[in-house]
Amino acid sequence: MTFGIIGTGNMGSAIAKALCVRVDGKDVFLANRTPAKAETLARELGATPADNETAARCTYVVLAVKPQMMGELLSSLRPVLKARQDRFVLVSVAAGLTIQTLQEMAGNNYPVLRILPNTPVSIGAGMSIYSTSPELTKQELDAFLDACAAAGRFDEISEAQMDAGCALTGCTPAFVCLFLEALADGGVACGLPRQKALEYAAQAIAGTAQLYLETRTHPGAMKDAVCSPGGSTIAGVRALEQGGFRAAAMEAVEAACKRGMELGKPNQK
Repeated sequence: MTFGIIGTGNMGSAIAKALCVRVDGKDVFLANRTPAKAETLARELGATPADNETAARCTYVVLAVKPQMMGELLSSLRPVLKARQDRFVLVSVAAGLTIQTLQEMAGNNYPVLRILPNTPVSIGAGMSIYSTSPELTKQELDAFLDACAAAGRFDEISEAQMDAGCALTGCTPAFVCLFLEALADGGVACGLPRQKALEYAAQAIAGTAQLYLETRTHPGAMKDAVCSPGGSTIAGVRALEQGGFRAAAMEAVEAACKRGMELGKPNQK
């Protein structure tokens, strides 16, 4: 069983790092339009540098390029895929592109695993959602998820929910980084050194998220548990509400979801 990753940007690199925890590097082939980038990552992980055609001959062909580049890539790989006599799976991490669209671009109804990970998969803390084509077997799915087990959590959803799911799993790291930076700025404004402010805020965010995942306590109840009557926390909560914090967060997810849908349409940039 081999894994070919075409595209070693943020997502491709994150998947490669997770795979190489459980898979021998000689079975992980990395390709990129700038070969030096794939070669550098391959040396770091003990993986195997390759070109697109070699990666496309692997058991799992991970297509880790931008949605706008997918059509050109799959068009160039059509002869390689068509010539194959063995069983293989196309794994797409591109937002917006449906399984049907991917199969049309590839020129056949090949088995497709559409997975949308996020950058924390590189440290085993990711949240990845996925959908599958009817051609993909349970054994093929299980084998891929087992190989990527070091990436973090996985959850299967309907393809109709993928754009909404991606707006949360894929985009939330950026939203949280904005929040983290803003919290640290507030700490600095109150007199804390920058690095301490970042560390305190980051651990508070990570710990609170872990507390929810382990207890499944409603976020509203978790918030109430910190808000003493007339205390500092409720004063801060009121300031966030006055600034439209929750509405802005909701609108960010909706905007990301809408853009994800647009990326799946022809000629979108």
